[in-house]
Amino acid sequence: MAIKVAINGYGTIGKRVADAVSLQDDMRLVGASLTKPSFKAVRAAEEGYDIYVPAGQEKAFGGMKIKGSISEMIGACDLVVDASPEGVGEQNRALYRKAGKKAIFQGGEEHELVQASFNANANYDAAKGKDFVRVVSCNTTGLCRTLNALKPFGIENAYAVIVRRGADPGDSKTGPINAIIPETHIPSHHGADVQTVIPNLPIVTAAVKVPTTIMHVHVISVRLKRQAAEKDILGAFESENRVMVVESGMGLKSTAEIMELARDMGRKRSDLYEIAVWKESVNVKKGVVYFMQAVHQESGVVPENIDAIRAMFSLADREKSISKTNKTMGIR
Repeated sequence: MAIKVAINGYGTIGKRVADAVSLQDDMRLVGASLTKPSFKAVRAAEEGYDIYVPAGQEKAFGGMKIKGSISEMIGACDLVVDASPEGVGEQNRALYRKAGKKAIFQGGEEHELVQASFNANANYDAAKGKDFVRVVSCNTTGLCRTLNALKPFGIENAYAVIVRRGADPGDSKTGPINAIIPETHIPSHHGADVQTVIPNLPIVTAAVKVPTTIMHVHVISVRLKRQAAEKDILGAFESENRVMVVESGMGLKSTAEIMELARDMGRKRSDLYEIAVWKESVNVKKGVVYFMQAVHQESGVVPENIDAIRAMFSLADREKSISKTNKTMGIR
């Protein structure tokens, strides 16, 4: 029987997870919640999704067909993917617990809110049978994928500088516009977040925010315990699920060209679910591997949500779930 999934919050992540759930034959989308009328509500209706709103707010949506209240949506599902704004998930957890529903939260929530933080490549089994799971943020997901690929070589320590986008493309409220803003506390929180998925990994991160909207970039160095050459590292990245090695020499010199590649691949909303590692950046010197990668913040975590659902209900093992998700979503 298909798992009934509700999406609480139809924003950047929620709408993409709704689409991904709709592609799975072992899941059924109950619907999505919206708190106010907007083009997002219109688009959800055009996609054929049932819309749920706060109780008593139906009239605010004009003549739009409303399926019911958010409480009714929660009651009708087996699991809620909470894609509400950062910090709201903590408030919502009590609703899910009271209703006896499993829930997946996003990376903006704290690790302490859940029983496991999740990345399909690195710790799929940690979510098995759990009621509350957190899919880590886009930056943490990117770090987990490539660092997991390097685990066979042994990781003595890792350091990453995270160059963060200032806002999502559809966001007109945040910035910066003409500034580079450093996160002046080192280490930044990203390394500790990686450790919620890969415990005991020695990692330090630093972060800066820049005036762009399309991707993050990570500059990473990893001291290995075992000897490896560039070809070994590239082979590990090429073998890792949801990591894509790209070549600057083939015209993919920046995040702009990488997103153009995603458009040319025919992805809905031009999404790039894979982490893009620049081939030319991979270099090994005196036991340290250096590389750069790009992370599409809007879509990278979407397949992880699908795999987390399967893990929580023990529908499939890691390899089968990742393979199924990749096939349905067109991930290489």
